[in-house]
Amino acid sequence: MELLMRNMFQALGKNRSANKWAKKYGLKFGAGRFVAGESIEKAIVVVKELNREGRVATLDHLGEFVFTMEEANESASMCIQTLDAMAQAGVQSNLSLKMTSLGLDISKELCISNMRRILDRGKTHGNFVRIDMEDYEHCQVSLDIYQELRRDYDNVGLVIQAYLYRTEQDMKDLNEVKANLRLVKGAYKESPEVAYPEKAVVDENYKKIIRVHLLNGNYTAVASHDESIIEYTKNLVRENNISKDQFEFQMLYGICVDLQKRLVEEGYKVRVYVPYGVDWFGYFMRRLAERPANVWFVLKNLFK
Repeated sequence: MELLMRNMFQALGKNRSANKWAKKYGLKFGAGRFVAGESIEKAIVVVKELNREGRVATLDHLGEFVFTMEEANESASMCIQTLDAMAQAGVQSNLSLKMTSLGLDISKELCISNMRRILDRGKTHGNFVRIDMEDYEHCQVSLDIYQELRRDYDNVGLVIQAYLYRTEQDMKDLNEVKANLRLVKGAYKESPEVAYPEKAVVDENYKKIIRVHLLNGNYTAVASHDESIIEYTKNLVRENNISKDQFEFQMLYGICVDLQKRLVEEGYKVRVYVPYGVDWFGYFMRRLAERPANVWFVLKNLFK
């Protein structure tokens, strides 16, 4: 039953008609637990509150279903507006984005052009931009674009997924440019031909790449709500005298809030991924697919 629900939510998240329907009715179905709002103004309010509590953020203007050059350019402009708004508000937050929203599926050149626009604005504000890794189909081109951009920009980072077989070699290549990486287990549904299907194996590979990246002296964002992974990282940095300035923990807005606060109290840097925008439906469905128990929040809001 749980697998069936996961597949259903993943399919809904990619459905354009469902996305349009969700826009019509807004965030009333419980998505507000995971999405900061539909406007940058509401997102900034959330980030200010996180900052007040000692947490930093990474803002992501959600974008789905980009099919034209005009839509891709508009998405890039929204990223630039987000950088401007963060600078104007003086909040402690950087930017996360997906390159498919910038036209990656339309043209690699279009995507790179939009990335350069965004990174130039980020550089103006002294801010950092994180490229999210998407599904396996986009993995190689994402790495290629990152390597190209890294030659000209030092304010850009990437995400690497532990469940892919190729990750060990990718980490070696990225170490050559001292990449700032967010390390994740991986959440996309991938074939066992390209990704480890067993959770225990993924967990061990995750620990391995955390260790390798930190011991190579690179900045590392450990993005996980798994307390065993967090404890592993804490022990690793303590045993190897790694400065707390070399790493951070990252978690999603609305998830494991008590754990986030506890880590801050222990002196660790915690960055919260804060999504916002009118195209929130796909993101919300992915959160439900990851943990179908969250459906309770949807049902509760439907009958309020």
